[in-house]
Amino acid sequence: MINSLKIGDLTWRHLNNPTEEDFEFLKDRFHFHPLDIEDCKSVNQRPKIDIYDDYYFLILHFPNFDRQNKFVKIKEVKIFWGKDYIISIEKNPWGVSQLFDEYEERIQNGEEMNFRNSDILLYRILEKLMTESVYLLRKVGLDVELINRELLQEKQVKIIERISVTRKNLILINTIFKPQLRLFHLFETGKVRGFTDDVEYMEDYWGNILDYLQKVWDMTEDYEELIEGLSMTFDSMQTNKTNETMKILTLVSTIILPLTFITGIYGMNFTYLPFADQPWGFWGILGLMVVVAVGFYIYFRHKKMM
Repeated sequence: MINSLKIGDLTWRHLNNPTEEDFEFLKDRFHFHPLDIEDCKSVNQRPKIDIYDDYYFLILHFPNFDRQNKFVKIKEVKIFWGKDYIISIEKNPWGVSQLFDEYEERIQNGEEMNFRNSDILLYRILEKLMTESVYLLRKVGLDVELINRELLQEKQVKIIERISVTRKNLILINTIFKPQLRLFHLFETGKVRGFTDDVEYMEDYWGNILDYLQKVWDMTEDYEELIEGLSMTFDSMQTNKTNETMKILTLVSTIILPLTFITGIYGMNFTYLPFADQPWGFWGILGLMVVVAVGFYIYFRHKKMM
């Protein structure tokens, strides 16, 4: 379904879950390149910008949580950018749909809105998407902080799961924004001029989008380093706990070994064994075993092994 919004001299058309009829309308009405239409029908294309004489075509990726607010997934936004129009396409309603509904409500409430050119409208869309991305990344940062707080608690399985999920999310966010750094540099350097007569006027706007992207990139790298450090710390703690457990088991085995040897000898079916025929033999052997065990314990404590 194509929703249309008139903002001054500009027209913003927004498509959610577009159909074949919608694509045919775009092709016949605006004469977009057939390959761009094919890209709109496909899912998870690589981020790019195609430059034509009368319009630009952008494919952009942004992160978004799934319905359980646990795993990050890719949200793909496709935009046709012309002199007096913007056409945005989303498979499912998200950030662009929210901004479209917001502008529509403001116009219905009688608020007068006007943009200098389509470049400004595109900037507002990109700003909205980058703001959503920063907000999402801060939520990931809260997960990192929560892992840091729970690191010393007895919740190994839960912590391992949190570390794995957070690391997976950060890797995906990294792969989303890394290829788009080069794309947005084209705006700031002027290689993508847009449709304004005053190119310098838009430099600050594109620079702001690039600042957003750089901020997200820096935050992602910082969180990746933190989660890697927390993961190593957790692994070291688990290894230390395992070593302590093995140490205790080894000391216990060392103490039990001579006692087992003694009981093994006196458990043999021989006619004569030392003290076996004495009335106090049982208690004597038992006392010897206690002395051996206490002796080992005192020795280990003296050597600070226990």
